[in-house]
Amino acid sequence: MTKEIEIKKPQIEMPDKQLVLLADKIVAEINNGKIKLAISINETIKQTYWTIGKYIVEYEQDGNAKSKYGTSMLTRLAQLLRAKVGRGYSRPNLNNMRKFYLTYPICQMSDKLTWSHICELITIEDPLEREFYENECISECWDVRSLPFGSAQI
Repeated sequence: MTKEIEIKKPQIEMPDKQLVLLADKIVAEINNGKIKLAISINETIKQTYWTIGKYIVEYEQDGNAKSKYGTSMLTRLAQLLRAKVGRGYSRPNLNNMRKFYLTYPICQMSDKLTWSHICELITIEDPLEREFYENECISECWDVRSLPFGSAQI
């Protein structure tokens, strides 16, 4: 004879409509806060990387577009920075920061453009073409994979 085990399901009390509305308002506020935080982080990253690019150009290049041939300044700088602050400061990334500063001497970028967008856009030599893709990214809300060129393509 087998004994049937009765499993009791916990009863969930249905919240009243006012409580649901309160929860919805709180969730909306949390989501708005997350969006604002992401925008703030993105802007801080861009400003920081632009400033690093400026420091590199002003210090090593003495304001010129290219450093002296044969110097390994970016490689050595990358090693020092990785030892001091960790990842994210490889030679290619420092080169992108330098090129960011040289391409955009005034750091005024849309908050819709991320560092990844910028890394792709700075590869475009023609200013009109680059401006076209900047505007498309902004107006059409393109993510970086939507750009029809560059390393972001799969």
